[in-house]
Amino acid sequence: MLIGVPKEIKKLEHRVGLVPSSVKEFTTRGHEVLIETGAGAAINFGDKDYQEAGAKIAKSAEEVFKKADMIIKVKEPQPNECKMLREDQVLFTYLHLAADPQQAKDLMKSGCIAIAYETVIGRSGRGLPLLEPMSEIAGRLSVIVGATNLQKHHGGTGRLISGVPGVRPANVLVIGGGVAGFHAAQMATGLGANVTILERSNERMRYLDDYFHGRANIIYSNVDTLEKAAMKADLIIGAVL
Repeated sequence: MLIGVPKEIKKLEHRVGLVPSSVKEFTTRGHEVLIETGAGAAINFGDKDYQEAGAKIAKSAEEVFKKADMIIKVKEPQPNECKMLREDQVLFTYLHLAADPQQAKDLMKSGCIAIAYETVIGRSGRGLPLLEPMSEIAGRLSVIVGATNLQKHHGGTGRLISGVPGVRPANVLVIGGGVAGFHAAQMATGLGANVTILERSNERMRYLDDYFHGRANIIYSNVDTLEKAAMKADLIIGAVL
């Protein structure tokens, strides 16, 4: 199979569908990989790095889409990319079609076989192994970004998330105890914040209670508990899918 990786063109997207080590996994198994020139530049992988892993370099996205049997991307195809997809060509990327009906129509019109990362289920029939890493990153980043925006010169209240001796730490409310919420709470407790997690699954609440062992307040989520916790919070992190 010839696998094509175009450069991401969505605004503020710096990732790439395959890094050189991933390319090597494909080429050592007999597949060909075609990378658009400069595709990995934003994360410090040059064309030479890809060539050393066994990939060939394409001069343009058009060349990649025209030649490849399967396109591997990160973000959903933009309108001009949808026009380059063809019948029976495989597209493997994040799609998030529920929020983008026009993209769904464009993909159907192209006749391609579109597989969304976020819908791939684990071998056990549970979990979302391609979505979970992104949720882990989002959860951890949310606390870093939130702590930064609590600073007065960023428009916040001036509350230091960890507190200092004599001054209380920030009250951090995490709504949802799934993958993103768990990692947000993990970061916030690690920084010394007073953390409350709102969750609705009894099984998940027991897991969170066992893991945090008193370092976070695990509370059943309903309208009343949400309102009360939100009123006391310095930082609220939404982590409900």
